[in-house]
Amino acid sequence: MLLRNTLVCKSKDMKEPVRIILFEDNPILRESLVNLLALTGEYHILGSYPDCTEVEVLVQEVKPDVILMDIDMPGVNGIEAVSKIRRFNQQVQIIMLTVFDDNSHVFDAMYAGANGYLLKKYISDKLIYSIQEVLQGGAPMSPSIARLIISSLQQPVVAAKDYQLTNREKEILQLLSNGNSFKMIASELTISLDTVRTHIKHIYDKLHVRSQIEAVSKAITEKLVK
Repeated sequence: MLLRNTLVCKSKDMKEPVRIILFEDNPILRESLVNLLALTGEYHILGSYPDCTEVEVLVQEVKPDVILMDIDMPGVNGIEAVSKIRRFNQQVQIIMLTVFDDNSHVFDAMYAGANGYLLKKYISDKLIYSIQEVLQGGAPMSPSIARLIISSLQQPVVAAKDYQLTNREKEILQLLSNGNSFKMIASELTISLDTVRTHIKHIYDKLHVRSQIEAVSKAITEKLVK
C-alpha cells in the first residue's frame, strides 16, 4: 500500500473536500503541516511522504487536487518531481514549500510547472490562504518571491547571444522547452535516442549549463526559443 499517514478531514458543509498530498523530508514539519490542514476540516489529506521516489505512481494513483512540494529532498528533489508530474498531469495544482528565495530555485520551480511558491517561514500564516488561492486560479507567492519576479521582469530584455547552435540543436532545444522527453524528441525527429543525447550534450556545452532545467531556463530568458 503506497499511502502513508492518510487522514480524512471533511466539514459538514463540504461535499467533496480538497484532496492533498504532501512531500516534505522533515518529519516534524511534515506532521505539523498535516495537523494544520486537519484543523480546518476542509481537506482530504491523502498522504505525506519524506521523498519523491514514487511521485509518479502516487500522483497517478490518488489523483490529488493540490500537491505541497518541498524542494530540498534526498534522491529526487522537488523541482525534478514537478517536472515528472507535468509530463502526464497539467491539472494538479503544485505549491512549492521551501527555505530558498534565490533566482535559481524560484525560476527553476516555475519553469518546471509549479503554480505557487511559499517560503516555509510564512507557512503557518499563509498556507491555507495559498491553497484557496491556487484552486481559484491564482499563483500564491511569498512577498519576497513576488518582488524577486517583478524585479526580474523589470530588467532589460537580454539580447539573444550567438551560441553557435546548429539548426538541429535549435530544433531539439525548442522541443525540450516545449516539455518533450528525450524519447519524444527522438520519435518526433526520427532519430535514435543516443543521437538525441549527443545533441543535448553539445547544447549543454555550448550554453554552459549542466541540466535540462538550466538549458530551458536560459533558452527562454535569452529568447533562444519561441
